[in-house]
Amino acid sequence: MERLIIVHWNKSTGPEPIIQYPPEKFFPSKDLFLKIWAQHELTKDNSMIELDSPLKYEDSKFISTIQEYENESYFLVLIYNKTKMIDIISPDILATIGKNLIELMNTNKITRAISEAFNTIKNYAKMESENLINFFHDKINYTILQILRNGVISKLELNNILRQEYGFSTVNIDLLMISFIRENLILKKLVPGSKECYFLIKDLSCARVPPKLLHIEIIEEKVLKKYKKEFVKFYSNYDCSREIEDKAIINFLIDRDVYHLIKELRRNYLSVNECLNYLITKEELFDELIEKKILFEAKGKVYLFSDIRFIKFTPFYILNNLTNRYQNQEISLNQYLMHIELIISQFQKNLSYLDYTII
Repeated sequence: MERLIIVHWNKSTGPEPIIQYPPEKFFPSKDLFLKIWAQHELTKDNSMIELDSPLKYEDSKFISTIQEYENESYFLVLIYNKTKMIDIISPDILATIGKNLIELMNTNKITRAISEAFNTIKNYAKMESENLINFFHDKINYTILQILRNGVISKLELNNILRQEYGFSTVNIDLLMISFIRENLILKKLVPGSKECYFLIKDLSCARVPPKLLHIEIIEEKVLKKYKKEFVKFYSNYDCSREIEDKAIINFLIDRDVYHLIKELRRNYLSVNECLNYLITKEELFDELIEKKILFEAKGKVYLFSDIRFIKFTPFYILNNLTNRYQNQEISLNQYLMHIELIISQFQKNLSYLDYTII
């Protein structure tokens, strides 16, 4: 994505661009905004429109969503490079972003908000492994996930907890929750007496899994025998939950150098020197990966001993948390019953408590 622009429609003079990010370039011409406005007028049933590039902007593509605020019309314009189009963000999420920005327009928060919105849209894509690393590496995202694991929470309460208990002085809840909503980790629903509430319906974690590919046909018999012996010994006594709790595994995975090394070793073995190149010559880290049974080294060749994968799963554990919180009068009956119903519906879809996806 190249730019994000907020435009006000003045009933007397037409389109008036207000702010854009990044801020360095000149605003596009008024003629372009008039074409966008005309497209909105022709397709009033659609909140989001796409515009084929005028000749002057032949390398670009334009997406716009319209918003009404205090009896005034605004539209949020996204400018993309045609050759680098990302996944098109959904109209609902784009509308949420637009509403949030327009409400902050005349405050001192708008500059930061439009920067965050730009990066949120730019990074909008399915959360495959590298994006999940970004997700877990972001302190506030991880904090929110920890809070959501306790069960249903109102938007207002989540905002207060982040400010008062965790010290996040400036939080933009609507933007922060987009990464959770787009991957169906949460649902946002109106609950009588509590207004907007967030419900965790899928959780994310990571764990060791045996590597899919070992290239057995090219491993010396002695090396293979040693590998198998250590493999059986390790996994016979492996405690997955303990590693998840102490964050040992995820700390390896959010190290980008380690992630790229593991990704390469999924395809083939490497020499020790090649591994050190991936780790930017961090010999201590290399030794730790072998000691922790992530890597296996023999005769100068390094193999993947334990792959590390993200796992998305239904958080059935939340049922106990909800019961305790309801008994302690921390949540209302409506919140309690709604979250239980959402979790049970996940079970009914799959008819199994072993509902997970390895990413």
